[in-house]
Amino acid sequence: MKKFRIRKILIANRGEIARRILRTCRTMGIRTVAIFSEADRQTPHVWEADEAYLVGPAKAQESYLNIERIIAIARQAQVDAIHPGYGFLSENAAFATAVTDAGIHFIGPSPQSIAIMGNKITAKQAVIPFEVPLIPGTEEAIHDPGEGLKWAERIGYPVLIKAAAGGGGKGMRMVNESADFAAQFERAVSEAQSAFGDGSVFIEKYALQPKHIEVQILADQYGNTIHLGERECSIQRRHQKVVEESPSPVVDASLREKLGAAAVQVARSCQYTGAGTVEFILDGHKQFYFLEMNTRLQVEHPVTEMVTGVDLVAWQIRIAEGEPLTLEQETIHPSGHAIELRVYAEDPSNQFMPSPGTLDGYSIPKGSGIRVDDAYVQGNAVSLYYDPMIAKLIAFGKDRPEAIQRLLDAVANYRIEGVVTTLSFAPFLLHHPAFLDGSFDTNFISTYFKDQESLPPWLAHTAAVLYDRERSRLRLPGMA
Repeated sequence: MKKFRIRKILIANRGEIARRILRTCRTMGIRTVAIFSEADRQTPHVWEADEAYLVGPAKAQESYLNIERIIAIARQAQVDAIHPGYGFLSENAAFATAVTDAGIHFIGPSPQSIAIMGNKITAKQAVIPFEVPLIPGTEEAIHDPGEGLKWAERIGYPVLIKAAAGGGGKGMRMVNESADFAAQFERAVSEAQSAFGDGSVFIEKYALQPKHIEVQILADQYGNTIHLGERECSIQRRHQKVVEESPSPVVDASLREKLGAAAVQVARSCQYTGAGTVEFILDGHKQFYFLEMNTRLQVEHPVTEMVTGVDLVAWQIRIAEGEPLTLEQETIHPSGHAIELRVYAEDPSNQFMPSPGTLDGYSIPKGSGIRVDDAYVQGNAVSLYYDPMIAKLIAFGKDRPEAIQRLLDAVANYRIEGVVTTLSFAPFLLHHPAFLDGSFDTNFISTYFKDQESLPPWLAHTAAVLYDRERSRLRLPGMA
């Protein structure tokens, strides 16, 4: 495998992940090129890069998803490689192909690996020969609701109808009884077609008390693959993560070894290279099943970096340069505990609905074990055009209790004015008995966080104080 030196990278993304990649490039002595939409002219990633180019209007389809325009900028800037970050085009096989066809290195896996793992059905088919545990369900797309009903009754309720392409909870429906199946099947197909341009769905058993556990892997171009432990990602709203931590409070050494071995096998099943994440469902009996593979850097990668000391972005770049892994499985010894809170411009008291606006005031917390990967500075607008994440707030401690306490302190000292954020959800979560003892599952928010009136008084007071503090900072017509 021929090695080469990457001297200039275009970052095909925005916000906090663009800034995160910029930081590592700076330490590696690599020049950087940023792209920005009309809505992002004044955001930090634009001026922090060595060069920056307007990619298009605010709409993502005309800017950050415009493959032709991004390739043209890359050629104009004479870059060696493109880093896609996460979201947007990061798991788009056509984009990876276009990059390589243009003679530019794609910092990520091959288009073939992306295509295989980008469809849940082909992903399941790929891992079957590798004896990776699979949740009971169909191995091919189901197009007829009658056929689907037969499968559901064979598998046993409850079942999930899931879009084969995409993710994020779109095209996903849970069915508890046969009378509801046909209607939910049609809704899932319609949502999948609308969201991904592919109405293919499949059916699988719904695991009771499910926990969402994922494993970080690194694989080089010489067949070496390792894992860096697991992340607990069960605190979710609308099937999307809000809080992640490493290690999981319910995974012991034996289970960790099994999860890691399975994750490595999934990577090998598609000849994976680079950094990737293998996601599993863990049921109430500690049985785990392969869910999907994300062929990119995850939003929550900082918690793994904090407990392992490994810079995942740096390794993405080194692997793309043809460098072999110098890390070996037996040398990976995670220590301590890290928890990440995604700070969204969302209103927790209103079903986590988006709360866009201008950051009239903004200052981040600091202190031992605290890391903030953020997208904006004071005066920037959180736009409706993109994901409403403002930042990722990460706390590290020698153990889980210390990490929790440091995160609570950081939340109390994070100043955001102008929008309501998920900071007000953190005290409720971090004090809740189900979170503290690790018994929570992916239904935590829908089960416990229904409304503040139903909360225990001491928790209701804490959440209300934070929520009122944030609302008082809003400058909206009709508000005092």
